[in-house]
Amino acid sequence: MTQEERYYIFQLNKKDFTQDDIAKEVGVHKSTISRELKRNTGQRGYPPKQAQTKATERRKLASKAIKMTADMIDLIDEKLSEEQWSPEQILGWLLEEKSIAISHEHIYQHIWVDWVYNPRKTSWHLLQQP
Repeated sequence: MTQEERYYIFQLNKKDFTQDDIAKEVGVHKSTISRELKRNTGQRGYPPKQAQTKATERRKLASKAIKMTADMIDLIDEKLSEEQWSPEQILGWLLEEKSIAISHEHIYQHIWVDWVYNPRKTSWHLLQQP
C-alpha cells in the first residue's frame, strides 16, 4: 500500500465511509482495509504518516525468502553426499553457521527432483533406511 493510498484511507475514514466503501474507492479488497486500520489505528485514530512508517519497519523486519540458488544447491549436495547429513542437520547448520533459514521441504523437493531426473547420480539413497 502506498503513502498516497494511506492518506486517501485517512480522508475517507474521517468522512465515515464504511470499510467496504473505502476498499472500493482505493481499489483493494475490504480485508486489506480492515487489516490496515486494525494494525495502524491508535487512540487518536488512523495517522497515515505513522501507518506508512510502521509498514516500512514491518517490511524491513520481515524474513526474506531464500532462493535455491546454484550455490545453495551445491552446498546442500555437498552436505548430503560428502558429509551424509540429513536435511534437518543441514537446516540446523545453515541457520547456525550461515544465518540462513529455509524449509526442510525445499531440500526434500530438491532431492526428489534430482532423483526423478537423474536417479543414478542422486543423494536419494542417503535418505533411505537400511
